[in-house]
Amino acid sequence: MKERELYSPPVNINLNVRGKQQSATLEINERAWRLSEAGRKVYRFGLGQSPFPVPDPVVGALQLNAHQKDYLPVKGLEALREVVAGYHNRTQHLNLSAEDIMIGPGSKELMFILQLAYYGDLIIPTPSWVSYAPQASIIGRNIHWLPTQSYQQWHLTPDTLETFCRNDPGHPRILILNYPANPTGNTYVSDELKKLAQIARKYRLILLSDEIYGELHYKHQHVSIARYYPEGTIISSGLSKWCGAGGWRLGTFAFPKSLHWLQDSMAVIASETYTSTSAPIQYAAIRAFEGGAEIDTYLTHSRKILRALAKTIYDRFRKAGIAVTEPRGAFYIFPDFGPFKDRLYERGITNSRDLCRRLLEDTGVAALPGSVFGRAPEELTIRMAFVEFDGAAALKDCAAMGEGCTLNGAFQQNHFAHILEGVEKVCEWLLA
Repeated sequence: MKERELYSPPVNINLNVRGKQQSATLEINERAWRLSEAGRKVYRFGLGQSPFPVPDPVVGALQLNAHQKDYLPVKGLEALREVVAGYHNRTQHLNLSAEDIMIGPGSKELMFILQLAYYGDLIIPTPSWVSYAPQASIIGRNIHWLPTQSYQQWHLTPDTLETFCRNDPGHPRILILNYPANPTGNTYVSDELKKLAQIARKYRLILLSDEIYGELHYKHQHVSIARYYPEGTIISSGLSKWCGAGGWRLGTFAFPKSLHWLQDSMAVIASETYTSTSAPIQYAAIRAFEGGAEIDTYLTHSRKILRALAKTIYDRFRKAGIAVTEPRGAFYIFPDFGPFKDRLYERGITNSRDLCRRLLEDTGVAALPGSVFGRAPEELTIRMAFVEFDGAAALKDCAAMGEGCTLNGAFQQNHFAHILEGVEKVCEWLLA
């Protein structure tokens, strides 16, 4: 066989991977960097990476444990699993123990091996994070997108879930809920979660509750659906968003005892793939999940800063006539340019990919199209991550201003000027 034939990707690549592109968030970030290197001023609203530094006590714990070099248990360091269980018990009034916890090199990896271990369809409300569906597709699972509406804060409703499930009530399925949500910043309240839990219990769904942004609920009022459906909910969390440690790659899954068989199956897969999570990172993560006054203060100021910035961006978009829901947590906003459809059509912009391409070319604003979050291509929605600011400096100034302070125009101009300029570019371009 000729070398060219032997190594021809179109022939030999896995059919579930063929034709797929890299993650849309990473792609837009790379395109933005290329423009920047060419001398263009770029406003990076694409990659959702926390702007805040890792808290000092957690950095200190990593430094103290840099010497840790041994392979750790595949499910994770026992002491860390105990602390993660305690964290969920403390914050969500659950009854977890160390044996209910699994540690992985990022929640993304844990989600992937969950779908490898469990043979079932994936149910995803739309819009949802960009990697849920591609993971299922790579593995070969069926994917079902459930619609949501902006006037309902992009939330999955119990009626929508019920209508879908009753068509084949016994079919094995995983339902993913992510809140506060990427890409909208919206979140669920207790009454909504109770009703969704009833439907999930009725149809014996495995519910993966992605709560990676839970600590970034602006009012510190995050509620886990595991309170209402404990026997069927897996809670996903980690260090990347609330602890500013995305590059550390540590994620956590909390299982009910009724799903320990699934945890064990995932551990088998983990043992034959990544083996275990980085030892120094696991030791340092103990300090993160222990919490305490210093970390509580860090989170209080983080929430306050993000809430002030989200409100300013929301108000500016509303003033421009853009349809948008107000974020309640995380660092995303999901504007809909539908009210300007006719004007955009005249410019040859008929879908969200065209919209993002033209925004980047014309204004330097890098954002992600709504279509990569499961929305219809012709819907003119985009996701913007408002994280391009010096989080360490903002935290320092916020702390110096005292508890009752308002993060007013002066604070925002000092810290958010680049982001607000990018938002203004979008509004001016749209109204030109």
